[in-house]
Amino acid sequence: MSEDKKRDPMPPPDATPEEIGEFWDTHDLADYWDETHEVEFQVNLKSQQKSKPMKNTIRFGDFVEVNPSIRLEKGKEYPYVEMADVTPGNAFVYPLKERIYKGGGSRFQSGDTLFARITPCLENGKIVRSKHTKNEPCFGSTEFFIFRGKPNISDPTYVFYLALSPIIREPAVKSMTGASGRQRAILSSVEDVHVPAYSLTTQRKIATILSAYDDLIENNTRRIKILEDIAQTLYREWFVHFRFPGHENIQMVESPLGPIPQGWEVKSFGEVSLNFDRQRKPLSGRVRSTMQGEYPYYGAAKVLDHINDYLFDGRYLLIGEDGSVITEEGKPVLQLVSGKFWVNNHTHVVQGKSPISTNFLYLFMSNVVISGYVTGSAQPKINQQNLNRIPVILPPRSLLEKFNQVIEPCFKNIAALNLKSTNLCETRDLLLRKLISGEIDVSELDINTDGMQPTKGGTYIPYPLTKRLHADEKVLGGKPVIKGTRLGVAFILDLLDQGWCEKKVLENYPSLVQEDIEACRAYQQQVTGASISG
Repeated sequence: MSEDKKRDPMPPPDATPEEIGEFWDTHDLADYWDETHEVEFQVNLKSQQKSKPMKNTIRFGDFVEVNPSIRLEKGKEYPYVEMADVTPGNAFVYPLKERIYKGGGSRFQSGDTLFARITPCLENGKIVRSKHTKNEPCFGSTEFFIFRGKPNISDPTYVFYLALSPIIREPAVKSMTGASGRQRAILSSVEDVHVPAYSLTTQRKIATILSAYDDLIENNTRRIKILEDIAQTLYREWFVHFRFPGHENIQMVESPLGPIPQGWEVKSFGEVSLNFDRQRKPLSGRVRSTMQGEYPYYGAAKVLDHINDYLFDGRYLLIGEDGSVITEEGKPVLQLVSGKFWVNNHTHVVQGKSPISTNFLYLFMSNVVISGYVTGSAQPKINQQNLNRIPVILPPRSLLEKFNQVIEPCFKNIAALNLKSTNLCETRDLLLRKLISGEIDVSELDINTDGMQPTKGGTYIPYPLTKRLHADEKVLGGKPVIKGTRLGVAFILDLLDQGWCEKKVLENYPSLVQEDIEACRAYQQQVTGASISG
């Protein structure tokens, strides 16, 4: 780094692990070597956690297979999962890309649990099950511990929920050691934890109850992806390929960006947006620890915390300013947020300026390659001046209003589904603690687990095939569906939960009959009976 180049200050002493990790992910220690000094310290690896003694326990390292051996051939491509692919709160991760195996990384197969061991990923809850439609081995980041159920001892889906519970997570977090911002959990601290020695039947009952929530969350995630794809496809069709309604009658004219439809303009991002960066106010981890609450506190790329106060209330677009600012595809890091929230000073806060909607800005920025607007190598940054000079092709007001009317229902549904998934996740986590700890006893509950077969993703069918419902690994990954259709039980239940009456469901899906809906409701009662009684 040159002497005249301004350096960002190092994190303060009261910075959180998340803030420290975010800083050193984007800075080079060599540039700050003159500010470091030697220290001596001791690390106490003994957990200070106090809990009620449990009867009939087993050592976690004996209960599951830890980092199981999987043979991979060097030089061959395999499905790959990196840490960025894992979303906290989601139960599954899908290896969507392949990489050449060179000999390093974690190795796993579909149904295994991936457990982040590095800060802040572990604290943020990056713990998922791998789900892959092909029966082939996978590999991923070196920062995962891999857990697998043992035959006749531990159920693979239950293992995931056990790893997600405080029984395993808290000792792992307490064991972390290493350089600030890059601390890692010690494997032995997890292996030596004693966990309840439930029978396989009880494990599967617990897994069945919790999986019902994750199936609904996964269904919501798929629907959100479909809705966003619809909005993105329509945006590109109208404003990138210029195939908007009536385009056949519009001539193309020259512009600084090439040919554009007659009557359209080229503006700058600063001319079509409102910037609220001056209202941002970063809070240290120490301050936030005294303000814990319900409102999200956003950083450059994600929610960092939840506090009891907010700065903004409404629909805004957050654009990463420094640190996490650009994706592998060269696009900006974006967060489209709604409601009440707080932000730190690492993300721009903008809205669309009438007639430009904030949704339109989001879709526009999602299609912009911003490499030429990013400065800094050690610390990538998009300053406000560079952001504001990004050119925007602006269509006539009438076309913008028509587009906004078409896409607004998509974004309203996305916001509603995100809220629903958040509530489902919170309910699942509340049940998780009670079920794993034994506070809710499922041993006497009438949940039939006889003949249950795990799908490739590790999800169990709650009861054997019935007259109306069945499961096939070739259909929806083995999730319960209505016989003779590809309609998932979770999908039908979600329609009913949204307010659809049974008549509307039958009208829109004529292949269904009343008995199918009754079978779906019976399914719901069976897999959620424990949560209702608890």
